[in-house]
Amino acid sequence: MTPAIAPTVGIDFGTTNTVVAIAGPDGEAAVLRFEAPAGEVTAFRSTLSFQIRQATAGQEPERLVEAGPWAIDAYVEDALETRFVQSFKTFAASAAFTDTVIDNRRYRFEDLLGAFLLRLRDHGGDGMADLPARVIVGRPVTFAGGRPDEALALARYEAAFARLGFTDIRYAYEPIGAAFFFARTLQTDATVLVADFGGGTSDFSIVRFERAAGGLRSTALARSGVGVAGDAFDYRIIDQLVSPELGKGGEYRTFGKTLPIPQRYYAAFARWDQLALLRASKDMRDIRALARTATEPEKLDRLIEILDDNHGYALYRAVSALKMDLSRHTEATFSFVAGSIRIEAPVSRSMFEGWIAPELAAIEAAVDQAIARSGLAAGQIDRIFLTGGTSFVPAVRDIFHRRFGPDRIETGGEFESIASGLALIGREPDLDVWSAPRAAAG
Repeated sequence: MTPAIAPTVGIDFGTTNTVVAIAGPDGEAAVLRFEAPAGEVTAFRSTLSFQIRQATAGQEPERLVEAGPWAIDAYVEDALETRFVQSFKTFAASAAFTDTVIDNRRYRFEDLLGAFLLRLRDHGGDGMADLPARVIVGRPVTFAGGRPDEALALARYEAAFARLGFTDIRYAYEPIGAAFFFARTLQTDATVLVADFGGGTSDFSIVRFERAAGGLRSTALARSGVGVAGDAFDYRIIDQLVSPELGKGGEYRTFGKTLPIPQRYYAAFARWDQLALLRASKDMRDIRALARTATEPEKLDRLIEILDDNHGYALYRAVSALKMDLSRHTEATFSFVAGSIRIEAPVSRSMFEGWIAPELAAIEAAVDQAIARSGLAAGQIDRIFLTGGTSFVPAVRDIFHRRFGPDRIETGGEFESIASGLALIGREPDLDVWSAPRAAAG
């Protein structure tokens, strides 16, 4: 009798969303659903919130930690008393990030991720009540950041995922997870290029699938990645439309001289997580001082309000709305309204594409690199599978349309394909072909 295969969990911890899938004895992967305050979701937002409830007589203050949609609700309900953190995956591989202080407590990256995962588990209900030993965790081909330390990122992942009780923690490239998901639809042998666009990274894998007696046999041919994606697009929008209204490019007076306002304050908008860190840094004191001597103090006042009143999430929503509108229409209006701040501007798709031209070039170069590493010509790739939220951006899709033509391009499961594929990888008889423990991951 063939022994039963234990269930396996696939977790796609993303910059913007996290998705969990479980592959059961029937060989199918089911995506976990969460009963969120606004309705059922499968994409659990990769956010954290920290609140301190003041003590009543004779009691200690209570620290409330939330994640996902519940963290967003906590922030919306009480922005002034909530520390809100999002996109923290982007500094997983940063040696420069050691910890951040929240309510006089230091949190390392693994502490943030561990807190997030524990709340995700709690909100998963029965679906995560009895977790198996094995989890396949998605990892980008190239971690985000200027000089990402891959070994550091995986060590941090290991420490955080172990807090859920997993004892067999393995890692697989995110586009490989998507490839497994897509392979279920193949009826013939095919060479597939999988392009996975997340918030922080864009990753590419080329896989050969061949029909065999036991199903499809798979061979990984090449992979590549680049640490830019949706968050980098967001930054370009903010840099063009918002930062000039917050004082970027302005001046201040000191000791009889007129000097430019330091650009580093606005670089924080390149990564959403940095807004929360900037609010808690010594730079806030400097920004307040600059506002008193700036030639346009009202602009610095807006920057201070965004940071003090935690308007980062409202800004994120405004930027996301513009990107979605420009994916559907050639023109749209950017509108950011929060507190006393109101910034609105018309934007054309061509303007947006001009702003993100450097990122598009980096993505295109990574696609070329994957093809070159595979030793194949573009015409020898049978199918192209695009997944992830940034794959909806027309300029991104155009990279593949120009190279391969629209007939070979397929999409689907933009937010669920990776987690489902990771869970399925966990059932593979030769796991080492597709995944590796941290010590061997690379």
